[in-house]
Amino acid sequence: MSDTTNQSYQVLARKYRPETFADLVGQDAMVRTLKNAFAADRIAQAFIMTGIRGTGKTTTARIIAKGMNCIVPDGQGGPTTDPCGVCEHCSAIIEGRHVDVMEMDAASRTGVDDIREIIDSVHYRAASARYKIYIIDEVHMLSTNAFNALLKTLEEPPAHVKFIFATTEIRKVPVTVLAKPQNIPAAQQQVPYRSPLVPHGLKNYPEIQTPSKTPFLLFWMYVVVMLMIMVMVMTVIMLMAVEGHHTAGISAK
Repeated sequence: MSDTTNQSYQVLARKYRPETFADLVGQDAMVRTLKNAFAADRIAQAFIMTGIRGTGKTTTARIIAKGMNCIVPDGQGGPTTDPCGVCEHCSAIIEGRHVDVMEMDAASRTGVDDIREIIDSVHYRAASARYKIYIIDEVHMLSTNAFNALLKTLEEPPAHVKFIFATTEIRKVPVTVLAKPQNIPAAQQQVPYRSPLVPHGLKNYPEIQTPSKTPFLLFWMYVVVMLMIMVMVMTVIMLMAVEGHHTAGISAK
């Protein structure tokens, strides 16, 4: 069999997922904030990515993880906002097999026992990377006891540990927890990610352009005109009724 048949199919959203900050579209404010933090060597102990679904929160979390652990091919690099994508740590994070970058879905692991596993493991240094990073997706779904158990560790984590949270419901996260990480809001995407699928911009692909507002405006214009016609008809009917009543009164006299 050919090599093509042996390769597993990968959906486009994963195949063309951004791998660097330069690949993120529509997130200029978030990217600028992170680049300034890395450039000043003031990387927060924890980040919380907020925004609606599909804005790239988990993707950005993985890019941050790569940037903090990237060592470039020669093994001499430090934390950077431009991860190489080819060193051993970047490759392992891209493939989801890095032992020091752990992802947890809080939607399915909401209890205090799940958080206790993290608390017990933070005291051990990273096996091979610079930082041990915990990415917790949908963090707002943790139970109250789980948040309380995590609070102390989140407030004073070891120097080799970083937390990255992602949530679509930031108002459900306790205020005591929100005060600890750096809040990075993700803006709603207005255009698709840059990818080989759209090499020349949206203007050459009418099927994915922003829908026209003309039908919407025409609909409301039609509604307004119909309301005006109805008002005019009702006014005429009322005037005719009044005139008829007045004429009948005169005839009776």
